[in-house]
Amino acid sequence: MTTSSIRRDTSHDDIPDPLAWRDKKRYLWLLGLIPSTAIFIAIALVAGTNALAAHFDNPILNVLRALTPVLFWVGPLLVYVLLPILDVFFGPDGSNPPDEIMEQLENDKYYRYCIYAYVPFQIISLFIAGYLWSASDLSWLGFDGGLSLISKIGLAFSVGAMGGIGINTAHELGHKKESFERWASKAALAQTFYGHFFIEHNRGHHVRVATPEDPASSRFGETFWAFLPRSVWGSLKSSIELERTRLKRAGKSFWHPSNDVLNAWAFSIVLWGALLAIFGIGILPFLLIQGIYGFSLLETVNYLEHYGLLRQKTASGRYERCTPQHSWNSDHICTNIFLYHLQRHSDHHANPTRRYQVLRSFDEAPNLPSGYASMITLAYFPPVWRKVMDHRVLDHYDGDITKVSIQPSKREKILAKYEVSA
Repeated sequence: MTTSSIRRDTSHDDIPDPLAWRDKKRYLWLLGLIPSTAIFIAIALVAGTNALAAHFDNPILNVLRALTPVLFWVGPLLVYVLLPILDVFFGPDGSNPPDEIMEQLENDKYYRYCIYAYVPFQIISLFIAGYLWSASDLSWLGFDGGLSLISKIGLAFSVGAMGGIGINTAHELGHKKESFERWASKAALAQTFYGHFFIEHNRGHHVRVATPEDPASSRFGETFWAFLPRSVWGSLKSSIELERTRLKRAGKSFWHPSNDVLNAWAFSIVLWGALLAIFGIGILPFLLIQGIYGFSLLETVNYLEHYGLLRQKTASGRYERCTPQHSWNSDHICTNIFLYHLQRHSDHHANPTRRYQVLRSFDEAPNLPSGYASMITLAYFPPVWRKVMDHRVLDHYDGDITKVSIQPSKREKILAKYEVSA
Protein backbone atom coordinates (compact mmCIF):
# COMPACT_ATOMS: atom_id res chain seq x y z
CA MET A 1 0.00 0.00 0.00
CA THR A 2 1.32 3.43 -0.89
CA THR A 3 0.21 6.84 0.17
CA SER A 4 -1.35 7.37 -3.24
CA SER A 5 -3.78 4.53 -2.56
CA ILE A 6 -5.16 6.16 0.57
CA ARG A 7 -8.71 7.32 0.25
CA ARG A 8 -8.83 11.05 0.00
CA ASP A 9 -10.79 12.89 2.65
CA THR A 10 -13.99 14.26 1.13
CA SER A 11 -14.87 16.82 3.76
CA HIS A 12 -14.25 19.60 1.24
CA ASP A 13 -16.03 18.03 -1.72
CA ASP A 14 -19.13 20.13 -1.23
CA ILE A 15 -17.12 23.26 -1.94
CA PRO A 16 -17.59 24.07 -5.62
CA ASP A 17 -14.48 26.20 -5.86
CA PRO A 18 -11.44 24.83 -3.94
CA LEU A 19 -9.69 28.17 -4.32
CA ALA A 20 -12.42 29.69 -2.18
CA TRP A 21 -11.43 27.38 0.69
CA ARG A 22 -10.05 29.09 3.79
CA ASP A 23 -8.12 27.55 6.65
CA LYS A 24 -10.42 27.85 9.65
CA LYS A 25 -7.44 27.12 11.90
CA ARG A 26 -5.31 29.88 10.38
CA TYR A 27 -5.29 32.17 13.41
CA LEU A 28 -5.66 29.34 15.90
CA TRP A 29 -2.06 28.38 15.15
CA LEU A 30 -0.99 31.42 17.18
CA LEU A 31 -2.24 29.52 20.24
CA GLY A 32 0.77 27.27 19.73
CA LEU A 33 2.82 30.09 21.26
CA ILE A 34 1.08 29.71 24.63
CA PRO A 35 3.60 27.15 26.01
CA SER A 36 6.52 29.48 25.22
CA THR A 37 4.76 32.49 26.73
CA ALA A 38 3.05 30.76 29.66
CA ILE A 39 5.67 32.10 32.09
CA PHE A 40 4.83 35.67 31.05
CA ILE A 41 1.14 34.96 31.61
CA ALA A 42 1.78 33.33 34.99
CA ILE A 43 3.93 36.26 36.17
CA ALA A 44 1.28 38.78 35.11
CA LEU A 45 -1.46 36.85 36.93
CA VAL A 46 0.64 36.43 40.08
CA ALA A 47 1.68 40.10 40.19
CA GLY A 48 -1.84 41.33 39.45
CA THR A 49 -3.52 39.08 42.02
CA ASN A 50 -1.03 39.90 44.75
CA ALA A 51 -1.30 43.64 44.04
CA LEU A 52 -5.10 43.57 44.21
CA ALA A 53 -5.06 41.51 47.41
CA ALA A 54 -2.63 43.96 49.00
CA HIS A 55 -4.85 46.95 48.23
CA PHE A 56 -8.26 45.44 48.88
CA ASP A 57 -9.17 43.47 51.97
CA ASN A 58 -11.34 40.93 50.20
CA PRO A 59 -11.67 37.27 51.30
CA ILE A 60 -11.82 36.00 47.71
CA LEU A 61 -8.71 37.95 46.74
CA ASN A 62 -6.92 36.64 49.82
CA VAL A 63 -7.73 33.07 48.83
CA LEU A 64 -6.55 33.72 45.28
CA ARG A 65 -3.35 35.26 46.64
CA ALA A 66 -2.69 32.15 48.67
CA LEU A 67 -3.13 30.07 45.52
CA THR A 68 -0.84 32.13 43.28
CA PRO A 69 2.15 29.74 43.72
CA VAL A 70 0.08 27.15 41.83
CA LEU A 71 0.43 29.31 38.72
CA PHE A 72 4.10 28.41 38.52
CA TRP A 73 2.90 24.87 37.73
CA VAL A 74 1.19 26.19 34.60
CA GLY A 75 3.08 23.79 32.30
CA PRO A 76 1.88 20.52 33.90
CA LEU A 77 -1.60 22.02 34.30
CA LEU A 78 -1.67 22.72 30.56
CA VAL A 79 -0.37 19.27 29.57
CA TYR A 80 -2.31 17.08 31.99
CA VAL A 81 -5.48 19.03 32.70
CA LEU A 82 -6.41 21.81 30.29
CA LEU A 83 -5.53 20.20 26.94
CA PRO A 84 -7.21 16.83 27.68
CA ILE A 85 -10.39 18.68 28.74
CA LEU A 86 -10.34 20.83 25.62
CA ASP A 87 -9.73 17.77 23.42
CA VAL A 88 -12.83 16.10 24.85
CA PHE A 89 -14.90 19.28 24.54
CA PHE A 90 -13.94 20.21 20.97
CA GLY A 91 -13.30 16.70 19.67
CA PRO A 92 -11.72 15.74 16.31
CA ASP A 93 -11.06 18.14 13.48
CA GLY A 94 -11.84 16.06 10.40
CA SER A 95 -11.06 18.72 7.79
CA ASN A 96 -8.34 18.47 5.19
CA PRO A 97 -7.24 21.14 2.70
CA PRO A 98 -8.30 20.56 -0.90
CA ASP A 99 -5.61 19.05 -3.10
CA GLU A 100 -5.81 22.05 -5.41
CA ILE A 101 -4.72 24.48 -2.70
CA MET A 102 -1.96 22.41 -1.11
CA GLU A 103 0.93 24.18 -2.84
CA GLN A 104 -0.44 27.64 -2.11
CA LEU A 105 -0.97 26.75 1.54
CA GLU A 106 2.47 25.19 1.79
CA ASN A 107 4.11 28.40 0.52
CA ASP A 108 2.15 30.78 2.76
CA LYS A 109 4.90 32.20 4.98
CA TYR A 110 2.44 33.25 7.68
CA TYR A 111 2.53 29.67 8.98
CA ARG A 112 6.32 29.74 9.14
CA TYR A 113 6.31 32.91 11.19
CA CYS A 114 3.88 31.29 13.66
CA ILE A 115 6.42 28.58 14.38
CA TYR A 116 9.54 30.77 14.12
CA ALA A 117 8.21 32.96 16.95
CA TYR A 118 8.22 30.01 19.36
CA VAL A 119 12.01 29.84 19.61
CA PRO A 120 12.85 33.40 20.83
CA PHE A 121 9.95 33.28 23.30
CA GLN A 122 11.25 29.92 24.50
CA ILE A 123 14.76 31.24 25.14
CA ILE A 124 13.56 34.48 26.78
CA SER A 125 11.25 32.47 29.05
CA LEU A 126 14.16 30.26 30.09
CA PHE A 127 16.20 33.30 31.12
CA ILE A 128 13.24 34.69 33.05
CA ALA A 129 12.99 31.34 34.83
CA GLY A 130 16.70 31.56 35.65
CA TYR A 131 16.09 34.93 37.24
CA LEU A 132 13.10 33.67 39.25
CA TRP A 133 15.05 30.63 40.48
CA SER A 134 17.93 32.79 41.69
CA ALA A 135 16.20 35.97 42.90
CA SER A 136 16.10 36.57 46.66
CA ASP A 137 13.83 39.62 46.47
CA LEU A 138 10.61 39.28 44.50
CA SER A 139 8.67 41.97 46.31
CA TRP A 140 7.53 43.37 42.94
CA LEU A 141 5.68 40.07 42.49
CA GLY A 142 4.15 40.33 45.94
CA PHE A 143 6.39 37.79 47.67
CA ASP A 144 8.45 38.18 50.79
CA GLY A 145 11.89 37.14 49.57
CA GLY A 146 12.24 34.66 46.69
CA LEU A 147 10.13 31.79 45.44
CA SER A 148 9.50 28.82 47.69
CA LEU A 149 11.12 25.51 46.80
CA ILE A 150 7.76 24.12 45.64
CA SER A 151 7.23 27.09 43.35
CA LYS A 152 10.76 26.74 41.96
CA ILE A 153 10.16 23.06 41.22
CA GLY A 154 6.81 23.91 39.62
CA LEU A 155 8.53 26.54 37.50
CA ALA A 156 11.12 23.94 36.44
CA PHE A 157 8.38 21.57 35.29
CA SER A 158 6.58 24.41 33.50
CA VAL A 159 9.76 25.41 31.71
CA GLY A 160 10.36 21.71 30.97
CA ALA A 161 6.90 21.45 29.38
CA MET A 162 7.83 24.44 27.23
CA GLY A 163 11.07 22.69 26.29
CA GLY A 164 9.29 19.42 25.50
CA ILE A 165 6.87 21.19 23.18
CA GLY A 166 9.93 23.08 21.92
CA ILE A 167 11.36 19.74 20.78
CA ASN A 168 8.23 19.32 18.69
CA THR A 169 8.85 22.80 17.27
CA ALA A 170 12.39 21.70 16.50
CA HIS A 171 10.94 18.58 14.88
CA GLU A 172 8.88 20.70 12.49
CA LEU A 173 11.82 22.98 11.67
CA GLY A 174 14.43 20.24 11.46
CA HIS A 175 12.68 18.44 8.61
CA LYS A 176 12.93 21.46 6.34
CA LYS A 177 15.67 22.17 3.80
CA GLU A 178 16.21 25.86 4.57
CA SER A 179 19.42 26.46 6.52
CA PHE A 180 17.75 29.02 8.80
CA GLU A 181 15.09 26.54 9.89
CA ARG A 182 17.58 23.78 10.54
CA TRP A 183 19.69 26.05 12.76
CA ALA A 184 16.54 27.30 14.51
CA SER A 185 15.72 23.65 15.19
CA LYS A 186 19.05 23.21 16.98
CA ALA A 187 18.38 26.37 19.01
CA ALA A 188 15.00 25.00 20.13
CA LEU A 189 16.67 21.73 21.20
CA ALA A 190 19.33 23.52 23.24
CA GLN A 191 17.14 23.99 26.31
CA THR A 192 16.71 20.24 26.87
CA PHE A 193 20.25 19.28 25.77
CA TYR A 194 18.63 17.01 23.17
CA GLY A 195 20.42 18.27 20.07
CA HIS A 196 21.19 14.76 18.82
CA PHE A 197 17.46 14.37 18.13
CA PHE A 198 18.09 16.52 15.03
CA ILE A 199 20.10 13.66 13.51
CA GLU A 200 18.51 10.54 14.96
CA HIS A 201 14.95 11.51 14.15
CA ASN A 202 15.55 12.51 10.54
CA ARG A 203 18.05 9.86 9.50
CA GLY A 204 17.35 7.12 12.01
CA HIS A 205 13.73 7.02 13.12
CA HIS A 206 12.25 7.84 9.71
CA VAL A 207 14.22 5.00 8.14
CA ARG A 208 13.67 2.35 10.84
CA VAL A 209 10.22 3.34 12.14
CA ALA A 210 7.96 0.47 13.25
CA THR A 211 10.79 -2.07 13.20
CA PRO A 212 12.60 -3.77 16.11
CA GLU A 213 15.74 -1.83 15.15
CA ASP A 214 14.15 1.55 15.95
CA PRO A 215 14.71 2.64 19.57
CA ALA A 216 11.90 5.21 19.26
CA SER A 217 9.20 2.69 18.26
CA SER A 218 7.55 1.11 21.31
CA ARG A 219 6.58 -2.56 21.43
CA PHE A 220 3.44 -4.40 22.46
CA GLY A 221 3.72 -5.26 26.15
CA GLU A 222 6.53 -2.74 26.71
CA THR A 223 5.76 -0.24 29.46
CA PHE A 224 6.61 3.39 29.03
CA TRP A 225 9.07 3.11 31.93
CA ALA A 226 10.95 0.35 30.11
CA PHE A 227 10.74 2.20 26.80
CA LEU A 228 12.09 5.50 28.19
CA PRO A 229 15.70 4.44 28.92
CA ARG A 230 15.80 2.25 25.80
CA SER A 231 14.73 5.12 23.57
CA VAL A 232 16.92 7.76 25.25
CA TRP A 233 20.08 5.65 25.19
CA GLY A 234 19.35 4.00 21.85
CA SER A 235 18.65 7.30 20.12
CA LEU A 236 21.82 8.84 21.54
CA LYS A 237 23.97 5.94 20.32
CA SER A 238 22.26 5.91 16.95
CA SER A 239 22.77 9.63 16.35
CA ILE A 240 26.48 9.34 17.10
CA GLU A 241 26.92 6.34 14.79
CA LEU A 242 24.91 7.96 11.98
CA GLU A 243 26.99 11.11 12.11
CA ARG A 244 30.27 9.20 12.49
CA THR A 245 29.43 7.21 9.35
CA ARG A 246 28.45 10.33 7.38
CA LEU A 247 31.64 12.17 8.27
CA LYS A 248 33.81 9.12 7.56
CA ARG A 249 32.35 8.88 4.06
CA ALA A 250 33.15 12.57 3.57
CA GLY A 251 36.73 11.97 4.73
CA LYS A 252 36.26 14.04 7.89
CA SER A 253 36.99 13.38 11.55
CA PHE A 254 34.14 12.84 14.00
CA TRP A 255 35.31 16.03 15.72
CA HIS A 256 34.95 18.14 12.59
CA PRO A 257 32.91 21.35 13.13
CA SER A 258 30.35 20.11 10.60
CA ASN A 259 29.34 17.30 12.99
CA ASP A 260 25.63 18.05 13.49
CA VAL A 261 25.49 16.23 16.81
CA LEU A 262 28.37 18.19 18.29
CA ASN A 263 27.35 21.59 16.94
CA ALA A 264 23.80 20.99 18.19
CA TRP A 265 25.17 20.18 21.65
CA ALA A 266 27.28 23.32 21.41
CA PHE A 267 24.04 25.33 21.42
CA SER A 268 23.18 23.73 24.76
CA ILE A 269 26.64 24.34 26.23
CA VAL A 270 26.49 28.02 25.30
CA LEU A 271 22.91 28.44 26.53
CA TRP A 272 23.36 26.60 29.82
CA GLY A 273 26.75 28.23 30.33
CA ALA A 274 25.21 31.69 29.92
CA LEU A 275 22.42 30.87 32.36
CA LEU A 276 24.83 29.55 34.98
CA ALA A 277 27.20 32.50 34.50
CA ILE A 278 24.41 35.04 34.94
CA PHE A 279 22.29 33.41 37.65
CA GLY A 280 24.77 31.18 39.48
CA ILE A 281 25.34 27.47 39.99
CA GLY A 282 22.32 27.35 42.31
CA ILE A 283 19.95 27.10 39.37
CA LEU A 284 21.63 23.92 38.06
CA PRO A 285 19.22 21.47 39.82
CA PHE A 286 16.27 23.26 38.24
CA LEU A 287 17.94 23.26 34.82
CA LEU A 288 18.40 19.51 35.16
CA ILE A 289 14.77 19.00 36.22
CA GLN A 290 13.41 20.97 33.29
CA GLY A 291 15.74 19.30 30.81
CA ILE A 292 14.92 15.75 31.91
CA TYR A 293 11.20 16.45 32.10
CA GLY A 294 11.29 18.16 28.70
CA PHE A 295 12.86 15.29 26.80
CA SER A 296 10.77 12.76 28.73
CA LEU A 297 7.66 14.45 27.28
CA LEU A 298 9.10 13.88 23.81
CA GLU A 299 9.76 10.24 24.62
CA THR A 300 6.22 9.82 25.94
CA VAL A 301 4.93 11.04 22.59
CA ASN A 302 7.34 8.66 20.83
CA TYR A 303 5.83 5.87 22.92
CA LEU A 304 2.33 6.73 21.71
CA GLU A 305 3.10 7.11 18.04
CA HIS A 306 3.98 3.56 16.99
CA TYR A 307 3.04 1.29 19.91
CA GLY A 308 2.93 -2.32 18.79
CA LEU A 309 2.96 -1.49 15.08
CA LEU A 310 5.27 -3.49 12.86
CA ARG A 311 6.36 -3.31 9.25
CA GLN A 312 6.31 -6.84 7.88
CA LYS A 313 9.21 -8.35 5.96
CA THR A 314 8.90 -9.00 2.26
CA ALA A 315 10.08 -12.10 0.40
CA SER A 316 13.46 -10.41 -0.09
CA GLY A 317 13.94 -10.10 3.66
CA ARG A 318 13.53 -6.33 3.63
CA TYR A 319 10.93 -4.48 5.63
CA GLU A 320 7.92 -3.33 3.70
CA ARG A 321 7.63 0.35 2.91
CA CYS A 322 6.32 2.52 5.72
CA THR A 323 2.62 3.26 5.17
CA PRO A 324 -0.07 5.12 7.11
CA GLN A 325 -0.82 1.81 8.82
CA HIS A 326 2.39 2.11 10.85
CA SER A 327 1.59 5.21 12.91
CA TRP A 328 -1.04 5.94 15.52
CA ASN A 329 -2.96 9.11 14.71
CA SER A 330 -5.37 11.46 16.41
CA ASP A 331 -7.28 14.32 14.88
CA HIS A 332 -8.34 16.02 18.12
CA ILE A 333 -8.06 19.65 17.20
CA CYS A 334 -6.78 21.26 20.40
CA THR A 335 -3.69 19.11 20.86
CA ASN A 336 -3.06 19.33 17.13
CA ILE A 337 -2.99 23.13 17.37
CA PHE A 338 -0.42 23.02 20.16
CA LEU A 339 1.67 20.32 18.45
CA TYR A 340 1.49 21.62 14.87
CA HIS A 341 -0.46 18.64 13.51
CA LEU A 342 2.00 16.13 14.94
CA GLN A 343 -0.95 13.83 15.56
CA ARG A 344 -1.45 13.53 11.79
CA HIS A 345 1.56 11.31 12.04
CA SER A 346 0.97 8.98 9.13
CA ASP A 347 1.01 11.81 6.60
CA HIS A 348 4.13 13.18 8.27
CA HIS A 349 5.97 9.87 7.81
CA ALA A 350 4.80 9.66 4.21
CA ASN A 351 5.86 13.27 3.53
CA PRO A 352 8.49 14.30 6.11
CA THR A 353 9.23 17.70 4.53
CA ARG A 354 5.56 18.65 4.22
CA ARG A 355 4.72 21.67 6.40
CA TYR A 356 2.37 21.21 9.30
CA GLN A 357 -0.52 23.28 7.91
CA VAL A 358 -1.06 20.89 4.98
CA LEU A 359 -0.77 17.57 6.79
CA ARG A 360 -3.85 15.42 6.25
CA SER A 361 -5.93 13.10 8.38
CA PHE A 362 -6.93 9.67 7.04
CA ASP A 363 -9.54 7.27 8.35
CA GLU A 364 -7.47 4.34 7.11
CA ALA A 365 -4.70 5.05 9.61
CA PRO A 366 -5.05 3.56 13.12
CA ASN A 367 -6.44 6.15 15.48
CA LEU A 368 -5.95 6.71 19.20
CA PRO A 369 -9.09 7.10 21.30
CA SER A 370 -8.13 10.65 22.28
CA GLY A 371 -5.48 13.31 21.71
CA TYR A 372 -1.83 12.92 22.65
CA ALA A 373 -2.31 15.07 25.77
CA SER A 374 -4.78 12.56 27.23
CA MET A 375 -2.76 9.53 26.12
CA ILE A 376 0.44 10.83 27.75
CA THR A 377 -1.14 10.44 31.19
CA LEU A 378 -2.37 6.92 30.36
CA ALA A 379 1.15 5.92 29.30
CA TYR A 380 2.42 6.58 32.83
CA PHE A 381 0.13 3.82 34.16
CA PRO A 382 0.95 0.57 32.27
CA PRO A 383 -2.14 -1.47 33.33
CA VAL A 384 -4.46 1.32 32.19
CA TRP A 385 -2.48 1.84 28.99
CA ARG A 386 -2.63 -1.85 28.08
CA LYS A 387 -6.35 -2.02 28.83
CA VAL A 388 -6.98 0.89 26.47
CA MET A 389 -4.46 0.11 23.72
CA ASP A 390 -3.66 -3.62 23.50
CA HIS A 391 -7.00 -4.62 22.02
CA ARG A 392 -6.75 -1.74 19.53
CA VAL A 393 -3.38 -3.07 18.34
CA LEU A 394 -4.89 -6.54 17.88
CA ASP A 395 -7.95 -5.14 16.10
CA HIS A 396 -5.62 -3.28 13.74
CA TYR A 397 -4.07 -6.62 12.75
CA ASP A 398 -7.42 -8.46 12.66
CA GLY A 399 -6.51 -10.40 15.78
CA ASP A 400 -3.22 -11.78 14.40
CA ILE A 401 -0.73 -11.36 17.24
CA THR A 402 2.11 -12.64 15.02
CA LYS A 403 1.98 -9.40 13.01
CA VAL A 404 2.51 -7.26 16.13
CA SER A 405 5.81 -5.80 17.32
CA ILE A 406 6.16 -7.58 20.68
CA GLN A 407 8.51 -6.80 23.56
CA PRO A 408 11.16 -9.58 23.24
CA SER A 409 11.30 -10.32 26.98
CA LYS A 410 7.52 -10.91 27.02
CA ARG A 411 7.15 -12.57 23.63
CA GLU A 412 6.65 -16.16 24.79
CA LYS A 413 4.20 -15.15 27.50
CA ILE A 414 2.17 -12.95 25.13
CA LEU A 415 2.06 -15.56 22.36
CA ALA A 416 0.98 -18.19 24.87
CA LYS A 417 -1.79 -15.88 26.09
CA TYR A 418 -3.17 -15.76 22.56
CA GLU A 419 -2.57 -19.50 22.05
CA VAL A 420 0.16 -19.06 19.47
CA SER A 421 3.39 -21.09 19.64
CA ALA A 422 6.66 -19.17 19.80
